[in-house]
Amino acid sequence: MNLLTIFILATIGALIGWVTNLLAVKLLFRPFEPIKIPILNINVQGLIPKRRNEVAVSIGKTIENDLLSIEDIVSKLMNSHNKDELFLIIKNKINKIIGERLPGIIPSSFKGMIQNYIEDIINKEGEKIITEIMEAVVNQGAATIQISEMIEEKINEFPLDKLEEVVLSIAKKELKHIEILGGVLGFVIGLLQGLIIILL
Repeated sequence: MNLLTIFILATIGALIGWVTNLLAVKLLFRPFEPIKIPILNINVQGLIPKRRNEVAVSIGKTIENDLLSIEDIVSKLMNSHNKDELFLIIKNKINKIIGERLPGIIPSSFKGMIQNYIEDIINKEGEKIITEIMEAVVNQGAATIQISEMIEEKINEFPLDKLEEVVLSIAKKELKHIEILGGVLGFVIGLLQGLIIILL
C-alpha cells in the first residue's frame, strides 16, 4: 500500500511537471492574439507575440551595435578588389563615350591622343576620385540607413505562425528536453512527498 501511494504521488508529480513545462513551451507563442479570461479579468497572450515589438527592437539594436553595422557592410564593398573593378568599368565607359561622341570629322589619330590624355588622367587620379566617392557614399549611407530599424521592421512583418515554426524547428530538441525534465523533476518531487507522508 505504501509503495502504491509513493508510485501514485510520483506519477501525478511527473504528469504535473511534464504538463506544466509543455504549457510553458506552448505559451511562448500561443495564443497569438490576447484572450480575455472573464472570471480572472486578465488577458492571456503568448510571450513572444505580446513582447514582439520589444524583441524586434532588441534584436535590431544588438545586430547593428555588436554584429553588423552599416560601416562594416560598406567597408566590405570598398575593398581593393571592388575598387579595381569599379575603376575598370569607369575607364572603359569613358573611352566608349569618347569614341562614340567625338564628331566623325576629327581624325582618328587626334581621337587617340584625346583618349590617351584622358586615360592618363584617369590612371593618375581615378583611384583617388573613386575612394572619395565611395567614402561619401559610406558617410551618406551611415547617416541615412539604420540596420536596426530595417531588422525591426522585418521581424514585425514576419507572420507569427511562421516565426513559431522556425523557432520550434531550430530548438525542437532542446524544448523537448525541457518537457521531459519537467516530468523527471515532478516525479522526484512526488516521490519525496510520498516518502514524507509514509514516514510521518
